[in-house]
Amino acid sequence: MPASGFSAAAIAARLSAVGLPTRVEEHARHTTVEAEVPESLSAESWREALEAVAEADQFGLLATSLNGRTLWAVVHKAVPTTGDAGGPSHQR
Repeated sequence: MPASGFSAAAIAARLSAVGLPTRVEEHARHTTVEAEVPESLSAESWREALEAVAEADQFGLLATSLNGRTLWAVVHKAVPTTGDAGGPSHQR
């Protein structure tokens, strides 16, 4: 399923179900989901977390010795298909 059909809220809910605290932030063109990943996360929980973020347009893991591990996902917002998408200077 493309990410446009899958919401960031659903990804956050799946990560929360695994026991990961999540943060969701709205931006102009996308929504981000971040979850702190503890060192003690089981292999099964890792698999479930990765399956959840795999539904996003982009995802990754940021790991540092200072801040631990943060799993992140980005879901792009749909581009409106109505109106003058080309703007005032757009020639038809």
